[in-house]
Amino acid sequence: MTMAEGRDLDVDAILAGVGDDLPDGHRAGMVGLVGRPNTGKSTLLNHLVAEKVAIVTEVPGTTRNAIRGVLTRADAQLVFLDTPGLAKPRTLLTQRLNALVRDTWEGVDLICLLVDVAAGVGPGDRFLAGELAGVDTPIVAVANKIDLVRPKERMLPELERLAGLLGDDREFDAIVPVSAATGDNVDHLVEVLIDRLPVAPRLLPPDAVSDQPEHQLAAEILREKLIGQVQDELPHSIAVTVESIDEDDDRDDLLRVDAVIHVERASQKPIVIGRDGAGLKAAATAARQELEVLLGAKVYLSTHVRVAKEWQRDAKQLGRLGY
Repeated sequence: MTMAEGRDLDVDAILAGVGDDLPDGHRAGMVGLVGRPNTGKSTLLNHLVAEKVAIVTEVPGTTRNAIRGVLTRADAQLVFLDTPGLAKPRTLLTQRLNALVRDTWEGVDLICLLVDVAAGVGPGDRFLAGELAGVDTPIVAVANKIDLVRPKERMLPELERLAGLLGDDREFDAIVPVSAATGDNVDHLVEVLIDRLPVAPRLLPPDAVSDQPEHQLAAEILREKLIGQVQDELPHSIAVTVESIDEDDDRDDLLRVDAVIHVERASQKPIVIGRDGAGLKAAATAARQELEVLLGAKVYLSTHVRVAKEWQRDAKQLGRLGY
């Protein structure tokens, strides 16, 4: 089922197939992907579901929603939640994102704590593990980026440090080294997760890959491309909302997507737009091409840049922007 086919929600169709013809011992549950910023949570999620449902950038801390991706097999269904990384609560936005992360811990069946073993276990990992230690939810530690560990002899000491992160009173339910980028050992991780899920029917239809609304998906794809254009200049000052996704009146194969890019100050608009509009054009073109694949239709993407003054610190504006 393409994302485009899901625009008009049919509850009966959504529920169809959720619990039909399941084998004995079928397992299902929610799995929270947790980790400090830039540990590869979004990359792992996209690899697990074999489709892009979360944006991936080189800039830490760019995930702003609990993105659900779904992996369905004959014997199991795993619903993954890719959450923002915990960060110092410098703004109201950061405070709300941190609250989202903690709410996720309480509402899932299993937690995956991702650690970048190539960068090494650090204070951020220890802080996060300390926060998790008091949660009753089972925790699997995922040692990510094993392909980047140099020299390879560093691997064992890092795994030993990872094993002790929860303290003396608790151990991880399992520790699994993987590379989300290459897929190395990800299949084994899936088996480990399934073994620790409850016996239960499917939570979502078997052909679902995400329950992310089209508007949110389109906004996140455009934000990803904009972050790639502006690099380190103002990635966290950019928010994107999609005002509408409509079928064209004259063409059945064309979707019109109207997006608004919000920045915090007027001086940031030229950075987003670029010289002679080249930066915005490049980001919009890349977003449009990706959306055409994900939505299964030709896309006409219109963009507007507006100033939402200091939106990261303004409760009303955060609400309007979906945070």
